[in-house]
Amino acid sequence: SNLSRLWVLRVCQQSEKHLEKILNVDEFVKRIFMVIHSNDPVARALTLRTLGAVACVIPEKQQVHHAIRNALDSHDTVEVEAAIYASVQFAAQSKSFAVGMCSKVASMIESLQTPVSMKILLIPVLRHMYHDANTAALVRTLCHNLLPKYPSEQFVIAIIQSLSHLSYVTSVDIPDQVDLLLVYLKDPRKKVQLAVLQSLNKLAGKGAYLWPKSAINKLLTLTMQCSYTNMALDVVITLTGCPTTCHTMLNEERNQILEMCKSCLLLEHNVGGKALTILTKLVSYCCTENIAPPTCFVEHLNMNLEYLIHSALHNKAPLKDFRIYLRCGIQLSRVNQAFGENFAETIAELLVENSAHSASHLKLICEALGAICSSFTTNYEENQSQNTNESKHPFDAILLPILKKLESYTELRTLDRNDTTIVELLASICLQAVLGSSMPHRLMKAFNNLLKICNYWTQYRFARSASRYGQHFLAAIIYLKLSKHVSHEKLHFYLIAMSQISKAECVLNHGLLYEQMVQTFPEPVQVDAPQLSLLDRLDRSINLYCMALSTLKATSSPQHPMTFQSEVINLRCQFLQMLHSIVVSRNTLCITPPSAISSTLAQNLRDPLQKFGHVTNHLRKDIKILKSCEEAYAKLYKSSFDADPCTLEYLSSVQYLCSILQSSIETISFTTPSETFKHPPSVTYPETKYLLYICQIVSKQLQTLPNEIGSTKSITNNHMDVLLKQVEIVVKSSLCVPRFFFQVLQNTSVKLALTPQPRISGEPIFVQPNSNLVVKVEGVIQHYGKKPSLFRSIDSIQLTLSSQLMTARMNDVKVSFDNVILTQVVKPHRDFLSGNFLLSLQNTIQSYPGSSVSVGGQWQVTLEACVIDQNGIIWATGPKSMLHVRIPEDNLKQGINIQSSTRRF
Repeated sequence: SNLSRLWVLRVCQQSEKHLEKILNVDEFVKRIFMVIHSNDPVARALTLRTLGAVACVIPEKQQVHHAIRNALDSHDTVEVEAAIYASVQFAAQSKSFAVGMCSKVASMIESLQTPVSMKILLIPVLRHMYHDANTAALVRTLCHNLLPKYPSEQFVIAIIQSLSHLSYVTSVDIPDQVDLLLVYLKDPRKKVQLAVLQSLNKLAGKGAYLWPKSAINKLLTLTMQCSYTNMALDVVITLTGCPTTCHTMLNEERNQILEMCKSCLLLEHNVGGKALTILTKLVSYCCTENIAPPTCFVEHLNMNLEYLIHSALHNKAPLKDFRIYLRCGIQLSRVNQAFGENFAETIAELLVENSAHSASHLKLICEALGAICSSFTTNYEENQSQNTNESKHPFDAILLPILKKLESYTELRTLDRNDTTIVELLASICLQAVLGSSMPHRLMKAFNNLLKICNYWTQYRFARSASRYGQHFLAAIIYLKLSKHVSHEKLHFYLIAMSQISKAECVLNHGLLYEQMVQTFPEPVQVDAPQLSLLDRLDRSINLYCMALSTLKATSSPQHPMTFQSEVINLRCQFLQMLHSIVVSRNTLCITPPSAISSTLAQNLRDPLQKFGHVTNHLRKDIKILKSCEEAYAKLYKSSFDADPCTLEYLSSVQYLCSILQSSIETISFTTPSETFKHPPSVTYPETKYLLYICQIVSKQLQTLPNEIGSTKSITNNHMDVLLKQVEIVVKSSLCVPRFFFQVLQNTSVKLALTPQPRISGEPIFVQPNSNLVVKVEGVIQHYGKKPSLFRSIDSIQLTLSSQLMTARMNDVKVSFDNVILTQVVKPHRDFLSGNFLLSLQNTIQSYPGSSVSVGGQWQVTLEACVIDQNGIIWATGPKSMLHVRIPEDNLKQGINIQSSTRRF
């Protein structure tokens, strides 16, 4: 019945991603296509629409093309409309159909017998005629001829949209199309203007560099004259994303841009915000290209930005407009730090104003402050040199109003949902501002009061931010407190592990045990309190990290294996053990002199540094440990496909720190150290900027070494003191736990299935001798989270198949076999992938006449998948799958064994 056909049509339209799973496409099409010969026009129309819905799997079915062509000549309106729908779908998928139908569709549109309503439906078919240059030119000429003949609103809109889509896809005739659109922008009909502006915005995003200068001038002139000024400004904003058009606007069209923005800033908030965005983008382009921005642009930005922010707050402007103003300020702050500091002070003062702002506006202010603070470059050297709580902080002007706002919330008994969000944002900004320095007493006291009124989840977020920005004493207090208020065992162990990590970092940073520091909380520890020695700090922190690693294993499960977290803790523990080894080497050099045979050993080995005894070998061993640690961090980097950019920068920076320490030890312990220096990574986040600064300070310590060449080199206390200073700098620096340790914002997994599979799990697959094994791989890519592919997306999958013989070789028989490694790169289609391997498992011996005979054996076949992202970077994410293959012995083997044993005598 037609009702069941309608259901099939709806299923096909809603299952576009799964159509390629159809095993027998021909049989599927045959069952649908047989209805095309029905006498019922509705049944034929449903069949045509169903065929159009599955066009992606049958793009080149000639019989379907012929049926659609015949249906266009039908006298039934329902069937013709269905044929037009199918034509649109097939023209987008099939080049041959698009080329073949071009003349047919053109004749129907030009025919006087075709109703006007049908012509409007036929015009969208033309937008897909881009597979061939001649066809596209023919369609373009046809549409240009139709425009003066059919001036009605619907016709003009359909033709303009089709021509714009053709130019967008082919990137051909964009200048002519832009000129045509600007002509129709003068059309008084609002719907036509709307369609024109949408097309202009589309073309500006694809090929802004192809726009003629005259077109930019016309657009700026017509912006204030058209009915949709907002959309016209959107087109200008899109054009400012191209350096070529920015250069044109800053030179030839500077006065016109300024006059347009002046006029827009006097209008309502949404128009003024977009004018402000245009000026911001142009000034940001100048700062990025090291060009002096026009003074008039900067003056108008400074004059209007603060005014619009205050006006939006007091007039209760929509959040969308207020967000635009703040975004402009953030963008300018990233390219001009002086402006950023002033702008941060301005919006920070809004927090303590007496006028009551809405919670939504306060949230946006706090988010803007966090974004601005992230772009600042903090003077960490000044903070490290001043250890008193009263020392001037570079963010004092911002911290004071934030602290006042935080203290105002501590006076409340409870916090509602909006207040909780604001407090979390303000706390994160405070912790970010004191990164790399000790927390001021006033701020610590404010946190202590907040912990009394905030819920447990908010307290955990405080602790997480404290761990991320290196305030581990505060984090340890909160983790320990929360561990006593969770009911789930795994959560309890997780919080205990985090508290142990924080305690270990407290010992390293402050030189005091956590138990000593917590006794005076929230008051600061006395300055004259005895501190632990460097060796004791490392000992206690290593013990705590080992405890944290074992505790964290109790929290893992098959659903949450905690692989990244465990690896980060393990590598941090190895790194601290290496620092401990350097300190031990320095102490032994002072205590134990070189042995009596050291000089003789140095002469025999032709290694002058061996005369200084076991210290030389100990340092060289530390180099190997550092090298393995650096390689482990690199491996962890390669496996962290879903990690956020800040985490990847952290892993790169830690590798750089390992290479610096490795170079320092090589300079001391080798006569001719290697001259391969690793370049510092590029960093953009506060945590990684701080870590890179520590790397630079560690690297500068090498300059204090005396210049020694060749055999004159020595290893003295001065040399070891340099290493000791480097270790102290690293130990006292705050560890910023990467974000991926706590939050997985993007979660991508690849699942693979291999064919053939054994009938019983664990048993091998049997393959006949002298034959090949076909391994078929099928996989699916799964995305979890609110925003799939947030940081990077999968472009293709690299499949690597390797085989290894597991059985032992025969005695007295020379076996010829090779381990086979095959690689194939497959592109997933709609998150599905498949590949095939032909694997030759050869384990043969030469028989007496000279022919080869299979001796059988058992192989282990391993398949490993690696992800290749949109930038061509390979990520070793896995998974790995294994198969066991067994080949029985050939019947001729027994005779060969007898012959070989006979020839032995």
